Amino acid sequence: MLLNLHVKNMALIDNIDISFDDHLNILTGETGAGKSIIIGSIAFGLGGRMRSDMVRTDAEYGLCELLFSVDNETTRKSLSDRGIDIGEDGELLISRKITGNKVINKLNGDTVTASVLKDCADILLDLHAQHEQQALKKPGYQMGILDRFGGESVSSLLEKVKKACEEYHAVRDELNGAMTDSKQQKRELDLIRYELSEIENAGLFEGEDEEIAKRYKKLKYGRDIIEYVNRVHAICGYEEDASAGSLIGNAMSMMNSAAELDDELKPIASELIDIDALLADLNRDLSDYMSSLSFDEQEFFEVEKRLDVINGLKIKYGNSIKAILEYADKRSTELLRLENYEEYLSELKEREEKAKAEYLSLSRKLHSERTKLSKKLSELIKTALSELNFLDVVFEINVEDTGEITSKGSDKVTFMISTNVGENMRPLSDVASGGELSRIMLAIKAVLADVDETDTLIFDEIDVGISGRTAQMVSEKLATIAKSRQVISITHLPQIAAIADANYLIEKQVKDGKTVTDIRRILDADIVNELSRLIGGVEITEAVKNSAAEMKKMADEVKQKL
Repeated sequence: MLLNLHVKNMALIDNIDISFDDHLNILTGETGAGKSIIIGSIAFGLGGRMRSDMVRTDAEYGLCELLFSVDNETTRKSLSDRGIDIGEDGELLISRKITGNKVINKLNGDTVTASVLKDCADILLDLHAQHEQQALKKPGYQMGILDRFGGESVSSLLEKVKKACEEYHAVRDELNGAMTDSKQQKRELDLIRYELSEIENAGLFEGEDEEIAKRYKKLKYGRDIIEYVNRVHAICGYEEDASAGSLIGNAMSMMNSAAELDDELKPIASELIDIDALLADLNRDLSDYMSSLSFDEQEFFEVEKRLDVINGLKIKYGNSIKAILEYADKRSTELLRLENYEEYLSELKEREEKAKAEYLSLSRKLHSERTKLSKKLSELIKTALSELNFLDVVFEINVEDTGEITSKGSDKVTFMISTNVGENMRPLSDVASGGELSRIMLAIKAVLADVDETDTLIFDEIDVGISGRTAQMVSEKLATIAKSRQVISITHLPQIAAIADANYLIEKQVKDGKTVTDIRRILDADIVNELSRLIGGVEITEAVKNSAAEMKKMADEVKQKL
């Protein structure tokens, strides 16, 4: 369950920190006090989107933190299966910080992606936002409710149906692409044969391009190389008086004569001998290189021509010889396919029929499972609706096999309802008003919460469009749900506020010249005052206060009986 909510620098929120009760938590406040901001902050904390301009203009960042206690073993396992481990204290802290256009998501201090955070949030709680009531009218949403009710039995089948659908569409697309006219087929055959012939005639082998490139460079600059080496040989040789070899020879002769006169010069004379030997070796190596080096114009032409062939093939078929050879292998396979075109088409058609048969088999199983579940879910929702003042309601879930091939099966799921005696059953989207939709959604959430073992339910104004006896029954339904799990709800109705286990007041105030939204838990007299406001509106009389106190007393008595 949600233990604590901490929000900082979001819209009108400066800094709030609120702890929630185990059971029914009711949030009330004047219109415009910031109730939607509280729910919006929770939604953002759970991975939802929030515009960067929602951060207070005087703040560098916005922050939302939600602290959960995870005691339910099913919830623990679901989180663990997704790589999220709960510590020994059983607590999980979700944190989202928005700075500019950047959002940082953390789970127990570890940075995670928004998708991981959303996946985690879906397990921890179910947040009912106002737009969901309109979504309830859509067949796709209704199918999702039925599938969610089915749990593992449906989800495992759905996964198989999805894979079978993908396989069928992949084979069908390949078949459609293969069914070209004979002229196009002949053109493709001619092109493949030409390409393969061109690559085969080139006689390529891996690494040849690098080897040819080196040879080409050496041949292209051969004359320059010869000129440079000849000049170096002249400078370092013995043929000219000014050459290094000649000069070192003269120096060595003079140093030897000096060493005969002074023994201390003998080591230096020996060094000159070593230098002369090194220079002699250098000149020998240069002579050997020069004798091996020559410029063959014919060889240069052939190497240049070969390099042009290789580069031309690279432009057409790949940026390396390896890529060219891989392309040739691929085209050889295509050639074989086209040369055996009728056999290939026959094989594709057989694969398509097999893939379709597999899909239809799984889809029928899914249809059968949904049909069976629809009867059970219909009865549960009908019972829940009768507890919400739908006294003569008839509710059914129609599962129709449309024959379409989709990733979610061939079914169309339609919620059918009649709310009055003598009325025909009609699709939910055609007949339900706003107030009816809110109660229907509450009934569905109550049923699904039992199936999902959802720890926390959050309702954003589930009481829209209801009043009087219906409001009382909705309050009792919320209290019943809250006996076994945590419920957090915003309301405008005193009947719902009165039955709360914990009441919170959302207020808009001016602090230090700034308008801020605050939230605090209220007790005893403050609860009666807030109920009085909800009952009486502008003027709060003693009679209204007495009515509020009586309403609170009666609500407490009702809770004892639930």
